[in-house]
Amino acid sequence: MAQITKDMIIADIIEVDTELIPVLMEAGMHCVGCPSAQGESLEEACFVHGLDPDEVEAKLNNYLAEKV
Repeated sequence: MAQITKDMIIADIIEVDTELIPVLMEAGMHCVGCPSAQGESLEEACFVHGLDPDEVEAKLNNYLAEKV
């Protein structure tokens, strides 16, 4: 199973599983499709949106774990 880390860029996270897009959007990252967001790490994107990167990372990994 793939594991998401805070240092992964958004484009790579989406490449792991496109169904992570709604998880990111639900967490508050509504600009997932923005070209500049694609090159940001999860941690950088969380900082911009005032989110806790550890919480978002956990949500993404929980989604992947439940999907198996």
